[in-house]
Amino acid sequence: MNSEQVTVESLYTVTDEELMLMSSQNPELRFERNANGTLETMPPTGGISGNREIKAGAYLLNWVETQDLGEVFSSSTGFRLPNTAVRSPDAAFVAKGRLPEGWDEQEDKFINLAPDFVIEIRSKNDSLAKLKAKMEEYIANGVQLGWLIDTKNQQALVYRRDGSVTQYPATATLSGEDVVPGFMLPLKKLL
Repeated sequence: MNSEQVTVESLYTVTDEELMLMSSQNPELRFERNANGTLETMPPTGGISGNREIKAGAYLLNWVETQDLGEVFSSSTGFRLPNTAVRSPDAAFVAKGRLPEGWDEQEDKFINLAPDFVIEIRSKNDSLAKLKAKMEEYIANGVQLGWLIDTKNQQALVYRRDGSVTQYPATATLSGEDVVPGFMLPLKKLL
């Protein structure tokens, strides 16, 4: 057995606690765990990707805070989905009253629920097929609305709880629909 096989097999059984520890010991990396237990490492983003992520989160946070709708989370937050995957969307929203009691007292624990709304922004080297699969996983696990911002193709794909997916051109204004009421954002701001 070569060392690559050992690494893959040993990572396969990583617990939430071990994943959190790995994340804290390697702050330059982001880890996600798939539902089948395998880990994915996401390298740090470049300047433009990081800028897009913070803008998406800031626009969302500003709206949610002014309307008192719930809580917004950054890409460093891990959400443990019902299928056991741990995902870290670029920005996420959880409606008021949905967060588990004591969530804000557990800095070293993943949030054990699917957010209501997620934003994923495609970086230069991201596979569109992989991101589409991630969006489908979010919806299958309880996310109600998701925006996949495809910077490479200058478009957005909006995923909804009913399974529908709508493609929008760069000139569109995206809506939080009934999930983040009143939230509107010109797609150009994230491209």
